[in-house]
Amino acid sequence: MSRSIPVAAVSDAVVDGVDVDAVATAVRGCPGVLDLYGGPPQLIATYLPGRRVEGVRVDRWAVAVQVRARWGAAVSDLSAQIRAALRPLAGGRRIDIVWADVADPPPLSAAPATTSGARSAPERRGSWTRPNAYTGRVDDNSSEPTIPTGAATRPPSSSA
Repeated sequence: MSRSIPVAAVSDAVVDGVDVDAVATAVRGCPGVLDLYGGPPQLIATYLPGRRVEGVRVDRWAVAVQVRARWGAAVSDLSAQIRAALRPLAGGRRIDIVWADVADPPPLSAAPATTSGARSAPERRGSWTRPNAYTGRVDDNSSEPTIPTGAATRPPSSSA
């Protein structure tokens, strides 16, 4: 007597033994990932009955994901997070990551109101600034002295 598998137990999201929905959920769960992305440069997607999973592709050799990263996420750290999340789901396949986009940086906040205890602009400068060697002012455009080049100097005049 053969036992039949209930239809509800078989997921339509399994491609070559990999659950595409689980892959998408795992990648979206990584802190530096804003979302999966199915558009250019690679047009990565999985086509399932009646729907498409953007940003995930499974074949015999690899699980490929295409992501949009959050601003400020280090690519090396994020790659390690994604690979660690997908390793148990990939069935021994290589994990390919395509970086499609990075989210815009957060908007600059408005300058804080000056209070009696606030420091002036030159005092708030970081340690990277230093006085200009020629003018002695900190607020010059460059933190390094300007060194004239041959193209910018006047040729010596000949006195006859």
